[in-house]
Amino acid sequence: MLSRFMSGSIRNLEREYSCTVRLLDDTEYTCTIQRDAKGQYLFDLICHHLNLLEKDYFGIRYVDPDKQRHWLEVTKSIAKQMKCQPPFTMCLRVKFYPPEPAFLKEEITRYLVFLQIKRDLYHGRLLCKTSDAAMLAAHILQAEIGNYDPGKHPEGYSSKFQFFPKHSEKLERRIADIHKTELIGQTPETSERNFLQKAQMLETYGVDPHPCKDVSGNPAFLAFTPFGFVVLQGNRRVHFLKWNELTKLKFEGKTFHIYANQKEDKKIILTYFAPTPEACKHLWKCGVENQAFYKLEKSSQVRTVSSSNLFFKGSRFRFRAGLVPSRSCPSITHGPRLTSVPRTRRRAVHISIMEGLESLRDSAHSTPVRSVSHGECFIPRSRSQAAGAGERSAVISDEAYSPSDSVLPTPVGEHGAEVSGSRQSNGAPRSIEEEKESEAGTPSHAEAGDFGAAEEAAGGDSALGEVEQVNKFVLSVLRLLLVTVGLLFVLLLLLIVLTESDLDVAFLRDIRQTPEFEQFHYEYFCPLRRWFACKLRWAGGLLINKGD
Repeated sequence: MLSRFMSGSIRNLEREYSCTVRLLDDTEYTCTIQRDAKGQYLFDLICHHLNLLEKDYFGIRYVDPDKQRHWLEVTKSIAKQMKCQPPFTMCLRVKFYPPEPAFLKEEITRYLVFLQIKRDLYHGRLLCKTSDAAMLAAHILQAEIGNYDPGKHPEGYSSKFQFFPKHSEKLERRIADIHKTELIGQTPETSERNFLQKAQMLETYGVDPHPCKDVSGNPAFLAFTPFGFVVLQGNRRVHFLKWNELTKLKFEGKTFHIYANQKEDKKIILTYFAPTPEACKHLWKCGVENQAFYKLEKSSQVRTVSSSNLFFKGSRFRFRAGLVPSRSCPSITHGPRLTSVPRTRRRAVHISIMEGLESLRDSAHSTPVRSVSHGECFIPRSRSQAAGAGERSAVISDEAYSPSDSVLPTPVGEHGAEVSGSRQSNGAPRSIEEEKESEAGTPSHAEAGDFGAAEEAAGGDSALGEVEQVNKFVLSVLRLLLVTVGLLFVLLLLLIVLTESDLDVAFLRDIRQTPEFEQFHYEYFCPLRRWFACKLRWAGGLLINKGD
C-alpha cells in the first residue's frame, strides 16, 4: 500500500502523461495529455485524427489493474479514472451499436462499425448459425481481396484468414464457394454494406456480454443491444426485453435485478449475480447508458432516486452518455483506409443530436429507468421483432455462446480455454493477442482453471453471502460512528474558538464565567497558545537568518 501511495504521489507531480489508444484497425494513436485533461479532450483528438463526425456511437475503453473493463467518462479527468501508472493504454470501440449500421451517413463510420463487428465475430461475441457465419466470412473475403482469381487464390486460400474462434474445413470450403460464385463483382464498399445488413439481423448483433450466473448458479451472459436487453445461455437467447418494457435496473453488491412490464400488465423480475461488485456496477451503468441513448431525448426523462439506505454506501456516477442516434442509421476495410477516406466523400450530415445530457446522480440501490413512447421510431423492426415480437426464446447458434476473449474478469470454462489454445496454435494475428493484454486481458489456461474452480466452490455457498452482508453492516456502522465522532470533534473545536474570541454573546458570556472554563483557559489553552507563539517566533527567526 505504501508503494502504491508513493507511486500515486509521484504520478501527481507529472504535468503531462503519454497516452496510447488502439484503434479498430489495430493501429495505435499516441499523444500527450495534460494532467487535468478530461476524457472529452482525448476523445475529440481521436475523432479529429479519424475525421470522424458521427462519433456518438463510439467510446474509449480501458481495463483497470483488477481486469475490470470501463468506459472512459468524457466529463471526468483521465488521470483520476485510470488506476494504473502512465503511460496509459486504451482502445477505441463501438459503445452504442447503430440499429441499422448499413445506412449510416458517413463512409468512415460504416467502416469503423464494420471493423468492430468483424472483431466481434472473431472473438465469439457475434455468434450465429453456420450458414450465416459462412455468408459473413465470404463478405469479409470479398472486401479484403476482391473477386476470386484462380491465379492468385489457390485451393484452401480462405483458411489463411481467421474469421471465427474456430472453424472446420467444411465451413472453409463453404466460405470459398460463396466467395467464388455469389459475390463476384461486388466492390469492397458493397460487400461491407451487405455484411452490415446481414450482421444486424443476428440475435447477437450489438452484444457486449457481461458474464453472470442465474439464481441456480448456471452461467449466463447479459447484454444490452440497440433493441433491448438480452440474456444468453448455452446456444439460446432465453430472455429478450424491449427498451420500452424495461422499468427499473437495480444492483446491490454482486446482485443485479431487471424489472420489466410486458403485455397484458405482466410484470417480471430477473435476478443475476455478477462475479464482483465492480462488474455488477459496470453492468448496471452500461444498462442505464444504453437505455438513455436509445430511448430518451433528455436526461431529465430518467428519474433520479436517492438512496434511503443510511448504512450501505451507494455508488453514484455522473451520466454524460453519448447522444441519440439518427433515424437513418449506419463499410469498412483495414489499415490505411481508416484515415485515407476522402473528406469530400464524407457528407457533412451529422446525426441528429439531442441536448447535452445533464448529470445523473443515481443510487446503486434503486435506479428506475423510464422508457418513452416516442422512442419507438428509433428502433427499426428487424431480427426477432420482424419474425415475431412475442418470441422471447430463440436458438442463436449451433454451439454454446462462449465469447472467450471478451469475458472479463470471469475466465472462460474448459471449452473456451480449448478454443483459446487452438487459436494460438493456429497462429492468431498479433494484434488480437495485444488486445487480449490491453483490452481483454484473458488469463492463461492454468489461471482460468484455478480461478474457475475457486469460483465454482464459492458460488454455491450461501453462507458466504450472509457473511459478506454482516461485514458490510459492521463496516457501515463503524463508518457512521467515525463520522459522528468527527463531527463532534469539529463542533468542540468551533466552540473553543468562539469562547476564546472577543465575540460578545449572552450564552458565550455564561460559558466564560463557569469555573470549568476558567480552569481550561489557564491550565490548557494559555500554555498551548504560548507554545504555538514560541514555535512561530522560532520559525520566523530561521527564515530571517536564511534571508541574511
